[in-house]
Amino acid sequence: MYYGFDIGGSKIALGVFDTERRLQWETRIATPRDSYDAFLRAVTDLVAEADARFACKGSVGIGIPGMPETDDGTLYAANVPAASGKPLRADLSRLLDRDVRLDNDANCFALSEAWDDEFIQYPLVMGLILGTGVGGGLVINGKAITGRSYITGEFGHIRLPVDAFTLMGFDFPLRRCGCGQLGCIENYLSGRGFAWLYQHYYQQPLSGEEIVALWHQGDEKAHQHVERYLDLLAVCLGNILTIIDPDLVVIGGGLSNFSAIAEGLAARLPRHLLPVASVPRIERARHGDAGGMRGAAFLHLTDTPQR
Repeated sequence: MYYGFDIGGSKIALGVFDTERRLQWETRIATPRDSYDAFLRAVTDLVAEADARFACKGSVGIGIPGMPETDDGTLYAANVPAASGKPLRADLSRLLDRDVRLDNDANCFALSEAWDDEFIQYPLVMGLILGTGVGGGLVINGKAITGRSYITGEFGHIRLPVDAFTLMGFDFPLRRCGCGQLGCIENYLSGRGFAWLYQHYYQQPLSGEEIVALWHQGDEKAHQHVERYLDLLAVCLGNILTIIDPDLVVIGGGLSNFSAIAEGLAARLPRHLLPVASVPRIERARHGDAGGMRGAAFLHLTDTPQR
């Protein structure tokens, strides 16, 4: 059995999957925030419960926000203060007497989608998260690519390309990102960026949900706004897709619930790609909130041990 943990600042969710990648059991508890020992006990107790329930010694994978393992072997995860700065993978592998694998939550999202029954046919899958921020991951032949610092797939921190200014105007403002840089595409393509663009052009502060509701009502400004957003998304994706050339792009995050984005993107991409390039298949994520658990569990579907 494959055990997948989705660990965040408020909850630890565990999903148990069989060899056919089907969910057999799930549970969740609050994340201990003040004690590393309590955090370790929470995870090991859940593993023990799963082992007893399924009469086996299941594999353990964990998805967690941040950098799962720094150069000194410790976790960096600001939202999980009890474990941040600790050698989490080594400690859990020792306590559980098995190879525990960790990856960041965006990679687990991409891995979950790549192992979907329909998507498993594609060798190179790109996950794109359009949520509070912009992120994602890459999966090649069923294995997530992390990079040296676990930042492969941090698409949101690519800066606006010159074509964006041709589209939006050369006086288009460069916004300061939380990473410290100017002009990161996350500030324009995330859920909050989607709302900011509307306010920038129409001087009316609306939430993304309110804008989408207006779009469904046929509001002219909302339709103009969505067209502009899709044009900007296509411009920014053009550079990324030229580098990666994926077979499939799966869009997750809050904006993926707005079907017009996935449906309207493919037609805009050819003008931003090489003439010989093919537009990849573009789909909305299939597994929603379960993606973190699924992807973490499937860290063990490849034979390559974690570095």
